Amino acid sequence: MTSPHAALDAGTTRHMAEHTTTHVAWHCADGVATITLDRPARKNPLTFASYVELRDTFRLLRQATDVHAVVLTGAGDNFCSGGDVHEIIAPLVELPAPDLLRFTRLTGDLVLAMRACPQPIVAAIDGVCAGAGAILAMASDLRYGTARSRVAFLFNRVGLAGCDMGACAMLPRLIGQGRASELLYTGRALGGEEAERWGFYNRLCTPEALLSEAQSFARTIAQGPTFANGITKTMLHQEWSLTIDQAIEAEAQAQALCMLTEDFRAAYRAFAAKQTPVFQGR
Repeated sequence: MTSPHAALDAGTTRHMAEHTTTHVAWHCADGVATITLDRPARKNPLTFASYVELRDTFRLLRQATDVHAVVLTGAGDNFCSGGDVHEIIAPLVELPAPDLLRFTRLTGDLVLAMRACPQPIVAAIDGVCAGAGAILAMASDLRYGTARSRVAFLFNRVGLAGCDMGACAMLPRLIGQGRASELLYTGRALGGEEAERWGFYNRLCTPEALLSEAQSFARTIAQGPTFANGITKTMLHQEWSLTIDQAIEAEAQAQALCMLTEDFRAAYRAFAAKQTPVFQGR
């Protein structure tokens, strides 16, 4: 007879350290996966293929047992310049409405996959962070940046609405309605120091230390109670659409579930023994 554990494990991706990618760079160590947008000569623009690969990778992370936090960054001195002008924008101009809708749904699916994966995502942002790149930063859970970075939701500058990939829903919750409106109506760049003041960045780093500091923080998260951290991420996302009464009840149910975990019991035993708990994510 097949055991329940074997049945649950069948067909799932459990060890993302073995994951391979073609259009972005992937590295996994110490419970932290680092995803690097890796076209530095072009400021790391996205292509149709990289959209799909990123979406699929974040979907696979929902079933990973060896990844507890994710760092998303760009190669070289930039984060991401958005959709590739020649490989995405030029073809879009020629497409009929049904194909355009398939594309815009694909881009939205990437954001949904980022929000649905249980691992907290730390974006490490230097240089250009524009268009869809700014959306990837926005869709991450935390953002480390540099003073020289420039974040621009520049959709209206190319004749498009600011409501791209969830920006009108998510950006006001990060920086406020008025500030989000300014960025989405003008497409102007948000400098690094201003981004930190506005609450878009959690921390400013030097360019040389950016990735290491983001990875260090991600390792701190990875050493925590990973099941509970996943619940926290889920509730932070889901409670946007709940009333306070609904949110309090949802959190009561979620916390009761976390109290059933071995991590909760381990934390108590460590406290009683005046030791540091070692969490196992179960």
